[in-house]
Amino acid sequence: MADVAVSQLWRFPVKSMGGHTVDAVRVDRRGVHADRLWAVRDLENGVTASARRVPKLLGCSAAYVSEPGPDAGPGNVPEVTVTFPDGTECSSSDDAVHALLSELVGREVRLVALPPLDDTSQHRMTMADSLANFREAQVRKDFGLDDAEALPDTSVFSTKDIITLARFSTPPGTFVDLAPVHLMSATSLASLSATTEAYDVRRFRPNVLVDVGQSDAEFPETAWAGGEVEIGSAILRVTIPTIRCVVPTRPQPGLDLDRGVTRQLADRTNRFLGVYADVTRPGLLRVGDVVSVRPAAPPTARHRVWSTVEKAATRQVQRLLEATVLREKR
Repeated sequence: MADVAVSQLWRFPVKSMGGHTVDAVRVDRRGVHADRLWAVRDLENGVTASARRVPKLLGCSAAYVSEPGPDAGPGNVPEVTVTFPDGTECSSSDDAVHALLSELVGREVRLVALPPLDDTSQHRMTMADSLANFREAQVRKDFGLDDAEALPDTSVFSTKDIITLARFSTPPGTFVDLAPVHLMSATSLASLSATTEAYDVRRFRPNVLVDVGQSDAEFPETAWAGGEVEIGSAILRVTIPTIRCVVPTRPQPGLDLDRGVTRQLADRTNRFLGVYADVTRPGLLRVGDVVSVRPAAPPTARHRVWSTVEKAATRQVQRLLEATVLREKR
């Protein structure tokens, strides 16, 4: 494999708002230090808001007032400044931020800090909201699909993932969508594009962007699933490819609406791009760090059997949820 190195590191102080690059950042089992310690709470629906459902959040950006200390985390969240589309800036310490956000998105919302680990109030969904997420019409809207297009393949998710997504708007203890770290390659951004110009990385919001040099693979990081990557003093276990909803098509400062992204994802990657990873050894990542990839070992017969059982269990959970949705509709 060609030399692989970190080209960009991204931190997003507020979920679904624009973030910024950093030269170095620590990662631990929760993910990137000080990433997504804030989110916008949709008071009308009682869930953590996402740009998938509240796209105007992408028009905002956020930055910490000062560099977060090593103890920043759940229940200890440093002050952040939100910059609105018109250039207005407002601190998280100013109660006016809630009214400004509500006016922007057209519904009552609040900027909320990540609560302590034993508080799941900002994560849990009602049963009605949970079931609504599995309705076909809502899935199509979330993924930008028309009635003729196939629904996304969710067989890569574990049973635990499906249950987590059914119970919580974000996994307890975090404001990430599913996994602690999101990694992708510049090669994938270029390969996905229908033109000679690569897609802007901001559309896909990874924490770690890597440069793989000259690669024979169009989407090289997909092959890392199940393996490990060592970056700086940290080790990440690559879990699953990142499934893509409608968010990459959304406009944001400097980027126009581009519904063609959905078509490219469907045609080229079955709607996956980049990979999710868990942190198995905490450490420090720096721009320029060499990335060492250890591919997954070939599956044993026992592993293949377990994988089949796991997928069958996941499908069963999905069927139960879908059946519940159908009963609710009646």
